[in-house]
Amino acid sequence: MRLNLGSALVGAVVALIIASFSVFIVDQRQNAIVFRLGEVVGIKKEPGLYFKVPILDNVRYFDVRILTIDTAEPERFLTSEKKNVLVDLFVKWRIADVRQYYVSVGGDEVRAQTRLLQTVNDGLRAEFGNRTVHDVVSGERDKIMELMRQKANEDAGKIGVEVFDVRMKRVDLPQEVSESVYRRMEAERKRVANELRSTGAAEAERIRADADRQREIIVAQAYRDAQRIKGEGDAKATATYARAYEQNPEFYAFYRSLEAYKQSFKNRSDVLVLEPSSEFFKYFRSSGRASK
Repeated sequence: MRLNLGSALVGAVVALIIASFSVFIVDQRQNAIVFRLGEVVGIKKEPGLYFKVPILDNVRYFDVRILTIDTAEPERFLTSEKKNVLVDLFVKWRIADVRQYYVSVGGDEVRAQTRLLQTVNDGLRAEFGNRTVHDVVSGERDKIMELMRQKANEDAGKIGVEVFDVRMKRVDLPQEVSESVYRRMEAERKRVANELRSTGAAEAERIRADADRQREIIVAQAYRDAQRIKGEGDAKATATYARAYEQNPEFYAFYRSLEAYKQSFKNRSDVLVLEPSSEFFKYFRSSGRASK
């Protein structure tokens, strides 16, 4: 009885071992190629559990998710103006035909990336050679990237790969060219700044001159109006005096004389040298005779 139980356990273990070598699992992120004695006998693209012949078959898995090629160092390209530019780019790709991918590059991801980068670099070199620095930096940048995607995808199809995007992250001038460009930009900005300062100074002088002219005009007009008003006041005063004189000439003369006395003897230090018989003392004499 014990012998039969042991044999059953051994048989079960052997069966499990054989079963483990007879099945394999493909998940949704992978495709699998089944080889039998080195030859491709099956391609598994759908996720699930599959069977194989133990010992004779072996399975190789390939990641079919979107992968990224990101250049470690910027590549140098020459524009139509014979100026070097440094381009930092990345490529988005994935395996589209796993059989063709295996046949073309042996399923080696590094070889596939090298092939794609070579295609992209050759295309960029040709496109940059027909365009100026302005075009590759901003003017036709999107157009260049779309052309590169199309060309790279067309060539990638030969190795079972699909290219989704080719993107230029950064397009810069080399250091020696950048310094020269910055110096020219700085000189241009200084020239513009000096021109603006000169224009501002001229405008300031014009505004000051206009303000001075307006001030002179305003002062002259104010002086004119003041003289006119003063003249009108003097005329009214003269007319008033004339009417008063006509009503009572003697009183008017007396009043005016009193005003003259008041102004003449305002301070104790005032000295007035006149003959006693002068007309100025007319009302003093009259006053004296009236008191007697």
